[in-house]
Amino acid sequence: MDVALILLVGLIGVALAFDFMNGLHDAANSIATIVSTRALSPRAAVVWAAFFNFIAFLVFGLHVAQTVGSGIIDVKVVDDPVIFGALMGAIVWNVATWVLGIPSSSSHALIGGLLGAGITKAGMSAVVFKGVNKTVSAIFLSPAVGFGLALLLMLLVSWLFVKTTPRFADKAFRRLQFVSAALYSLGHGGNDAQKTMGIIAVLLYAHGYSPGGFNVPLWVVLSCQAAMGLGTLFGGWRIVHTMGSKITRLSPMQGFCASAAGAATLFMATGLGVPVSTTHTITGAIIGVGSARRVSAVRWNVAKNIVFAWFVTMPAAAVLGALFYSLAKLFGG
Repeated sequence: MDVALILLVGLIGVALAFDFMNGLHDAANSIATIVSTRALSPRAAVVWAAFFNFIAFLVFGLHVAQTVGSGIIDVKVVDDPVIFGALMGAIVWNVATWVLGIPSSSSHALIGGLLGAGITKAGMSAVVFKGVNKTVSAIFLSPAVGFGLALLLMLLVSWLFVKTTPRFADKAFRRLQFVSAALYSLGHGGNDAQKTMGIIAVLLYAHGYSPGGFNVPLWVVLSCQAAMGLGTLFGGWRIVHTMGSKITRLSPMQGFCASAAGAATLFMATGLGVPVSTTHTITGAIIGVGSARRVSAVRWNVAKNIVFAWFVTMPAAAVLGALFYSLAKLFGG
């Protein structure tokens, strides 16, 4: 086995480690609502979410993988140090925010790391602005869409169940939460796992293992979905607490509406090939259902800190990505 192949295998391993961390970090997005309303125990919830994370490749195409792999930085710029810088920048940021219980975006950490490493290597000419603009726009659009859909859905179901007893509504929505959590986990697996697929695919392309052009092999798809599902199984309990109870207290009806609205947003984004943040999406949806009850039901100081983390994530990961790229060039060439 030559050195280039050893490096390729090692970087694929780092990419799958990031995917595992993505599942670990973002498990809260899939299960926070169903755990906080006690519709499922935490352990059962992560098993439920992990299963639907894994089978997401059966539902969605690979448009997001195409965007991340070839629509953020020019594929001609990609080499081993660039990918190493991008992955390590994202992993370090994810670990830091996970330890602190901050629900930041794994997706934007990866894209920030990729931009930081790519720009350090080739300057601004490395950037594919069409894809970056689409991604940056989603920072604002995905939580706004999640908020709007959750608010509308909350108003709709409140009207539909206005004549039922609270006991009946509570029982019905505890069951419906199984469906909404499954749909959200599908959307999470469909959008987030594809980002790592795109990274591995462009790495294979850079090494000459994609003679037919940029594409995502089936083994890459299955490996990424499995790594994310495994990460979800281990859960991110500190972030679950932040998402499920610190922003606002959730009833089963609110939990259902938040997950369903978040899932709808992710399905739309994945279909359009937009790499959105599942963290941003579910946060917007949770704030939406809280606001439907009353504005004061939302702990805005917590929401403010989360939003601040959104804006910091991409530039912070870019700085880390640039640093790790420089270290890779210094020690490994």
